[in-house]
Amino acid sequence: MTTDSPTTESTTTPADATTQDSAQPTVRHEPALSRYSLMFGETTAGFADYVIEGSRVLFTHVEVDPRHRGEGLASILVEHTLDDMRERTDLTVVAVCPYVVAWIDKHAEYQDLLTRGQ
Repeated sequence: MTTDSPTTESTTTPADATTQDSAQPTVRHEPALSRYSLMFGETTAGFADYVIEGSRVLFTHVEVDPRHRGEGLASILVEHTLDDMRERTDLTVVAVCPYVVAWIDKHAEYQDLLTRGQ
């Protein structure tokens, strides 16, 4: 693993998305934008912005299109984003966005990301 930002774009389908749903979301990492995007086909339904500072990745903002709020998409996006960070980097996660702070507080299995590498 590396402390550098992954340099290739990746697209994954959330594990909890139903296979019967033809409009299931995917999460796309866009390193050039410092962003993870939640997509329905080629339409962006949400995004998580981050900034890398040395050995830390600061999650600064998560947003979901108002038409899709209340569907659990922000949770799917954050979970996928943190899973990708865990798998592809050694960066320490710093939750700046209040949504990410609350999400990690509710999901104890992700709290180790806040202290790794320290």
